Amino acid sequence: QVQLVESGGGLVQPGGSLRLSCAASVSILSLNTVAWFRQRPGEERDLVAGLVIGGTTNYEDAVKGRFTISGDRAKNTVYLQMNNLNAEDTGVYYCSAKFAGRNSWGQGTQVTVSS
Repeated sequence: QVQLVESGGGLVQPGGSLRLSCAASVSILSLNTVAWFRQRPGEERDLVAGLVIGGTTNYEDAVKGRFTISGDRAKNTVYLQMNNLNAEDTGVYYCSAKFAGRNSWGQGTQVTVSS
């Protein structure tokens, strides 16, 4: 498995922005797909944004136009830029990646949107 470490979460006011980072232990070029999931208390994880390496992106409808998933090859890092945040964006965000035919997960980073 690839090791993934998320960071960048925190407390932000509605309308604010955060950039989440997911540092991978391998080059992101060796990954098949990367994605960000959100998990709210008592709920299952929901796909927020996904990226097929060298291919397409997809987003949860509620975040389209506000969130952007991207990668930096030199830093072995995947990002989730989150703009115009609202309370519904609150949750623990997890980075995932498919590597060597298996899915890996980071430890999660908390995002709280509150005034």
